[in-house]
Amino acid sequence: MPSPQELLERLRLVPYPGFTRDIVSFGLVRDIEVSSGGVTVTLAPSTANEETVREIEASVRTALSGIPGAERLTIVRERAPVPAAARSGPQAVTGIRSILAVASGKGGVGKSTVATNLALALAGLGQRTGLMDADVYGPSVPLMLGIADKARSGEGKQLQPIRRHGLSVISMGMFLADETPVIWRGPMLTKLIVEFLRNCDWGELDLLVLDLPPGTGDVQLTLTQQVPLSGGVIVTTPQDVALADVRRGLQMFRQVQVPVLGVIENMSYHVCPGCGARAELFGHGGGAAMARELGVPFLGEIPLARAVREAGDRGLPIVAADPASAYGRAFHEIAERTLVRLREAERHPESPLSERS
Repeated sequence: MPSPQELLERLRLVPYPGFTRDIVSFGLVRDIEVSSGGVTVTLAPSTANEETVREIEASVRTALSGIPGAERLTIVRERAPVPAAARSGPQAVTGIRSILAVASGKGGVGKSTVATNLALALAGLGQRTGLMDADVYGPSVPLMLGIADKARSGEGKQLQPIRRHGLSVISMGMFLADETPVIWRGPMLTKLIVEFLRNCDWGELDLLVLDLPPGTGDVQLTLTQQVPLSGGVIVTTPQDVALADVRRGLQMFRQVQVPVLGVIENMSYHVCPGCGARAELFGHGGGAAMARELGVPFLGEIPLARAVREAGDRGLPIVAADPASAYGRAFHEIAERTLVRLREAERHPESPLSERS
């Protein structure tokens, strides 16, 4: 007969639907009992979504199938204790009308560059905008906005966001010395994200843009449990390896019932500054094709350009440095589409956005 520990290790390979983290680390596996009568696994689902719970149960059966002694498997559901802070569900942040999450299924697609320029373009549309850098392991927003200041507390010990280029900004990078790595586990990340949301003097904002870490994990789950996200956008690049991860990001948003406002294709093509020839270095059109296949809007494409990289490196993003350039206009057009989709989703929360695109 297998030991409970052996079965537990096998269940560590079962991801929570829509996330990369497994059901054991999420605390869903409450008990494993092995007896002559078979194996009993007790689960404490953290969601009331019956479809999700059934998917988890099916994954558990698959993970334990073929193990000698586990042929007779019983799964028991136990109601998980709900923390007091979460009993009333996600709570709005005082003074913030809408919260927009910018995500990517993988790293290296330029998500933070897109999030920063998108926030600036939204501010250029007259939206009082904040930018929260939730990418705690790679906090690049301060560099791109030219912020060298460290975070400080004001009256009542609330964190004070830094104002730069018309944005209110908070980031883990404002708490670290240069080149200091972030080596934190889930509970510490959760506490930090809650501090950024609840103990930061955001003032009155029309829109708070969240630059999420790549992938799906602790930070994403914490945010969806803490605040009602008004919508999410997914950043990708044209090549197949990136597009495959769009599905994961889309599934994450849908799993937590966040409207998917659309897909943005970054590094879509390159225009030679000398001859004007266009080169599709990573392929082209994959983002639009994926959006059509998944039934979500395509918000636009952003060229791969040295000017965008150089502007971010010197702390003056392209939307602030040269809003009239082709690259600045691309971000403004995407911001306009995003804002329309966002307001539409807020007016019709009961209707899936993809059905109206």
